[in-house]
Amino acid sequence: MFARACRLIGVAVSVLFAVLPAVRAESAVAPENVVLLDDDFGRLSPGMFSGGEVGAHAEYHYLPALAPKGNWVVSCFVSGAASQRCWRVLREEGVSLMCQFFPVSGKKPESHPMIATANLDTTLWRDYTATVRFAPQSDKGQSGFVFRYRNDRCYYFFGVIGPRAVLKLVRDATAYYKPYEKVLAEQAFTWRPGEFLTAVVQLSGSHIRARLEGGPNLEADDATFPEGRLALTCDVPTYYAHVKVTASSQEAQRLRAALEKRDRELAALRAANPKMKLWKKFEVGDYGVGRNLRFGDLDGDGQIDILFAQVKHHGPKNNNSEVGCLTAVNLDGKILWQVGQPDRYNNSMLTNDVAVQVHDLDGDGRNEVIYCMNQELVVADGATGKTKYKVPTPEAPKGGKKGYNLFPRILGDSLFFCDLRGTGRKADVVLKDRYRSFWVYDDRLEPLWNAACNTGHYPFAYDVDGDGKDELMMGYTLFFRDGKVLFSNEDKLQDHADGVAIVKFKPDAPPRLLCASSDEGIFFADMQGKILKHWYLGHVQNPAVANFRDDLPGLEAVSINFWGNQGIIHFYDAEGDVYHDCEPHQQGSMCLPINWTGRSEEYFVLSPNVEEGGLFDGWGRPVVQFPADGHPDMCYAVVDVTGDCRDEIIVWDPWELWIYTQDDNPKKGKLYKPVRNSLSNYSNYQATVSLPRWSE
Repeated sequence: MFARACRLIGVAVSVLFAVLPAVRAESAVAPENVVLLDDDFGRLSPGMFSGGEVGAHAEYHYLPALAPKGNWVVSCFVSGAASQRCWRVLREEGVSLMCQFFPVSGKKPESHPMIATANLDTTLWRDYTATVRFAPQSDKGQSGFVFRYRNDRCYYFFGVIGPRAVLKLVRDATAYYKPYEKVLAEQAFTWRPGEFLTAVVQLSGSHIRARLEGGPNLEADDATFPEGRLALTCDVPTYYAHVKVTASSQEAQRLRAALEKRDRELAALRAANPKMKLWKKFEVGDYGVGRNLRFGDLDGDGQIDILFAQVKHHGPKNNNSEVGCLTAVNLDGKILWQVGQPDRYNNSMLTNDVAVQVHDLDGDGRNEVIYCMNQELVVADGATGKTKYKVPTPEAPKGGKKGYNLFPRILGDSLFFCDLRGTGRKADVVLKDRYRSFWVYDDRLEPLWNAACNTGHYPFAYDVDGDGKDELMMGYTLFFRDGKVLFSNEDKLQDHADGVAIVKFKPDAPPRLLCASSDEGIFFADMQGKILKHWYLGHVQNPAVANFRDDLPGLEAVSINFWGNQGIIHFYDAEGDVYHDCEPHQQGSMCLPINWTGRSEEYFVLSPNVEEGGLFDGWGRPVVQFPADGHPDMCYAVVDVTGDCRDEIIVWDPWELWIYTQDDNPKKGKLYKPVRNSLSNYSNYQATVSLPRWSE
C-alpha cells in the first residue's frame, strides 16, 4: 500500500519546512506569495508520531511524549489504546507520509484524531490559502483537514465524507455528547479509497472558497472563526503527503505586525514580574513518586515538610490502589521517617488518588499523617510515623461497577476533613471508595454515618446555612451534616464530577456551586441545586477559582479539558459566563492558582515545562517562564514555604525535587495573602479556591 502511495505522489516535494520565518523575514520569498508553512514530513523520524498510549497520567503530569514534533502536535486523541497510537510517519524511497491508521468508532462524535500546527504563532493566521494532499484509505468516515482552528472543538473542516465533498463549521456542543455542526456547502464527488486528493481552501475575511482538484468548487460565508491554525483530521485511515500554506504579502505584513505587537506586550508583562530563582533542590531516592506529595509541618519545627506517598496498584488499572510506602523528608531532602518498602520503579506513578493526608486530627497543635494501608485506616504521629490508633477500613459494598472493590474491605480512594459537628476545627473524616460510597468518622475514627451516590473524585465542604457546621458536597449531591440529602443532580447528569467547589464569587452574592463534570462540561448552580449556567465544552476538569483579573468584578474561574480534547482552557467570570478560551498546549494540568507577585491578581501554573508551561494570567498569557536550567518538569505544586506570603513552586519527578521562589524574595510590606484549600485536603482532583485576603 505504501509503495502504491509513493507512486501516486511521484517525485517528493522539496522540504522547505518553514513555519513563519518567511513572515518575520519578508525578503525570503516572492512578495505576493509568502510561504507560511511547507511540509512534506521529511524532517520527521519514521515511526510512531502519537507518542504511544495516552492515559490519565497526562491529566496532571507533563509528559514529553505529548510534546510537539516538528511542525505538528497531537491535539486530540480518542479513547482506546489503538486510536491513541494512530499517527505514524512512514518513509520509503525518499518519500514521507503522515499516516493515521485506525478507524474511529464515534463514541465521542466531537473528538476526532487530529494533529495541529504546533507553533502557536499560527493561531494568528487569518487570510491564507491552504493546500493539503491526502489519500483516505476508506470511504466510511470523514477525511480532510481543518482551518481557522481555534481549538479541536472549534474550527472549519474541508474534505470528503463518503461520496461527497463537504465544507462545515464545528463548534462546542450544545448538548451531552452532541457537537454543533453546520454544513456550509457540499456536493457529490466521486473518488476511490487509496487515491490521493488535493484540497485547496482560500480564505478572505468571512468568505471561504474550497475545492478539490478535479472535483467540485464550494463557497460559503461565515464569520464564526476569523483566524486560527491548521490541522489534519480523519476518522478513517488516511495518508497525508504534503501541506502548504501561503498568504499575500499584505496579509504577511499584518501577521508580522500582530506577532511583533504580541511579543512586545509579553516582554513587558514578563519584565514586570519577579523571575524564578532556584531556592533548594535535592535528589530523591527510591521513594520517588509522580504527583502524590503531601505538605505540612511534620516534625514541629515550624517549617513545612514533604510526605512522599508511593502507590501500590492491585491490577493493571487504577481501580484498586492503596498507599504502598510513605517517606517523610524536610526541605533539604533529609529523611525523617519511612513506613513501608520503597519501590520507585513499580509504585511511583499514579493515575488516581489514594487515601493519605497530613492533618492535625486530634487538635493538639501537631500534625498527624492519616492514611489507608492493608485495609486499615491509620492515624500516625507526624514526627515519627508511628501508629497512634487505627481501625479496619469499611467492608466493601456489594455490587457496583465490575473491577472495583475487589478486596473484602475498601482500599481507600481519598481522605477529606471537614467540620460537620461544629467543633470549630476539621475534626470529621470522610473516606471514600473509587466512585460509589463514602463513610464519615469522628476524630477518634468512630463511625458517624455513610452514604452512597455518584461520588465523583473529591468532595468539598461549606457552611451553606451559616450555623457553624459544614455541609458536604459529594459529586452531584449536597449532604447535610447528618447525611440527609439537601439536593442531588444525579438524575440530570450522566458522567461523574471531576472537581466541585462552593464559592461566593462576589462578596454581596450568595454562594454558588461550581462543578467540572467530565463529559458533561461545567455548570454553575445555586444552593438549591438549580443549574444556572451549563457549558458543554468537552471533558472539563481541574477547576480553580481566584482573583485572576482586577478589571472584572468578583472572582474568576479557570478549567482545562482532557479525554478527547485535551489542553483546552476556559475562563469564566463571576456570573459563570465564558469570557475567554485558549489552547496553549496538549496536556492536562492542575491549573493551581499562584500568588507570585504579592499583588491582588493571581496567576495559575500550567506546567513546569520551559517551552509549553509557565505561569498564565487571567487573559491566558504566559507571563512568567521557567528557566531553562534542567529542572524536572513532570509535576508541580504551589506552596508558601519561605513565609513571605507569596507562593513557591515545587517541581519534581521520581528522581529530583527543585523549589523555586521569586528573585526579590523576601518581600516586605503589605502583601496579598489569599485563603486557600487546606493542605490537609490535597488531591489530584481538588477544585482549588483562592479567596482574597491581605497580610497585616
